Amino acid sequence: MRALARIVAEADGRGGTRLARLRGEPPLQLRHTPDGSATATVHLIGSAAGPLGGDDLRIEIEVGEGASLCVRTVAASIALPGRDGALSRTTVTATVAAGGELRWLPEQLVAAAGCLHQATSTVELAGGARLLWREELVCGRHDEQPGDAVVSTIVDYDGAPLLRQSLTIGPGTPGWNGPAVLGGARATGSLLLVDPEALPGPPVVLADTAVRMPLSGPATLVSATAPDAHVLRGFLDV
Repeated sequence: MRALARIVAEADGRGGTRLARLRGEPPLQLRHTPDGSATATVHLIGSAAGPLGGDDLRIEIEVGEGASLCVRTVAASIALPGRDGALSRTTVTATVAAGGELRWLPEQLVAAAGCLHQATSTVELAGGARLLWREELVCGRHDEQPGDAVVSTIVDYDGAPLLRQSLTIGPGTPGWNGPAVLGGARATGSLLLVDPEALPGPPVVLADTAVRMPLSGPATLVSATAPDAHVLRGFLDV
């Protein structure tokens, strides 16, 4: 299955944000869920199980100057194997103009046994843009080993590289669960905050398996591993 979802957010001229475009294709359904704030909130609703092996799902986001957009999902995504062992893909591309803000706060990605999944996110931020970007990966459903999954994130700020991050898990990757990678943890994730007005702080150890680090730009990154999704969210909640 191939599907495209596209969101375009623009400043409405009255201190708020309007959705100039909100378009989805099954299984990527989009719903505007206003909360009375100046930020436009959109929920992504999966109308079918998956991503399933062979699926190619794309999400495109554009935030204009002075606009504020929050994107959430109503449930976790479960990467499932296809009958022929084909790769499934989820690709997210986002651009944020100067003075714009994007908050990407989906629920977890679960790599179910037997899956072969690739998740790639690319974000381009203009100077003065703000970003809150959360990613969480759970290694298998309850009491099962995960399939193979690759989660990659690329973020540029004002034309310069800000973050390059990639994680590969599953039986096809030797050592993925060893002490140099997840160390037996069942869940892992990160929370990236880009704010040109925030002062950079020193590295902070949040727990034995969680740390907050400044990046070489107006950004900080929280990285964590945990025994389950609930504990992980405690490190990455906002």
